[in-house]
Amino acid sequence: MLNKIILASKSKVRKEILEKNNIESIVEPSNVDEDIVKLALIKEKATPEIISKNLAELKANKVSAKRNNQIVLGADSVIDLDGELISKPENRDQAMEILKKLNGKSHFLISSVCISKNGSMIWNYTDKAILTMKSFSEDELRKYLSKISDEALYAYNVYQIENEGKNLFVNINGDEDTIMGLPIKKIKEYLSTLK
Repeated sequence: MLNKIILASKSKVRKEILEKNNIESIVEPSNVDEDIVKLALIKEKATPEIISKNLAELKANKVSAKRNNQIVLGADSVIDLDGELISKPENRDQAMEILKKLNGKSHFLISSVCISKNGSMIWNYTDKAILTMKSFSEDELRKYLSKISDEALYAYNVYQIENEGKNLFVNINGDEDTIMGLPIKKIKEYLSTLK
């Protein structure tokens, strides 16, 4: 199995998942302006899943265009609430609004990954998990938010499933690695086919 790749992401969690699975990675963020891409795709009526796939591919292709013959992994995760794309919050007020939208409802967490070589996608995969949030009062949501650090809030959307976030849900149906942003089993299956 190929066990050394370039990760086109600043995500510490994604790097940790790769390391836990004995895949060495060099971090080289793509610096893609995700907001511009999302707005353009939303105008074209793209679904959250299509947006996630496009962003993962864009990130991987951008970095791999500069790295001859090297394997580059791009990834993107989004929340899909009844077809509406929920992006990461930019401040605590936005985080509160997102929690209020998700409160008592089920949503999809979609994680897409793309592997590129020489500027072109050679493999991709998208997985979904369904999460159902408990019903909370506004006060309880504020208390939850007060326990979350800024770094975690802006890096992982409004919940970190491996920490405080798991207490928000009545039901989680899906792969934990997918929820954390990297469906590693499928990535390993693909890397095992490469020399």
